[in-house]
Amino acid sequence: MSQAPKYKRILLKLSGEALMGDDSYGINRATIERIVQEVKSVVDLGVQVAVVIGGGNIFRGVAPAAAGMDRATADYMGMLATVMNALALQDAMRHAGIVSRVQSALTIQQVAEPYIRGKAIQYLEESKVVIFGAGTGNPFFTTDTAAALRGMEVGADIVLKATKVDGVYTDDPKKNPDAVRYHTLTFDEAIGRNLKVMDATAFALCRDQKMNLCVFSIFKQGALKRVVLGEDEGTLVHC
Repeated sequence: MSQAPKYKRILLKLSGEALMGDDSYGINRATIERIVQEVKSVVDLGVQVAVVIGGGNIFRGVAPAAAGMDRATADYMGMLATVMNALALQDAMRHAGIVSRVQSALTIQQVAEPYIRGKAIQYLEESKVVIFGAGTGNPFFTTDTAAALRGMEVGADIVLKATKVDGVYTDDPKKNPDAVRYHTLTFDEAIGRNLKVMDATAFALCRDQKMNLCVFSIFKQGALKRVVLGEDEGTLVHC
């Protein structure tokens, strides 16, 4: 008998860097295809999936030119990079047989729908994956904040932050072999121990609205599915 998912609707936060693989910038096709298979494994369980994606993999390539640039202008460039990633993710999902929709917080009607909360919820209820591009649509806010915001707006059960590390540790596990992974943490414990779980604005938003977080590795095969099934994977940050 198959195990029932713990969560009905999730908000998955993917960093743009996750799409690079081992490349210095850009989108690594094999990497994006692996990520899509991880998403497919939970879609096949009947879980409703919304995705917020970052743009660091593309913006990194133009970052030297952006040095000294007006912050708002640079942030808008970053938002456009996230839309490019959203389109690439949608294309990879189409090849994997996943029906998805891209909604952008910036109006770019030729390539993406504008973000409309009711429409996004309707798509989720129809078992379509919804990919949110352009962050919140405002400069000075990160895609972590966009993930927290969209997760709350669409009524997600949890925000899942996909990283290169399989959870939150007592120290940097790459530098300290004795670092220990936290299985669970409260928001207050994370703040008290000065653990950088995610952007401070996003973290405060999740804490105030009682939206649980889970930090896990998207590169660990089957990790996303294990998180959704409620198994001991990554670090759960809760109220």
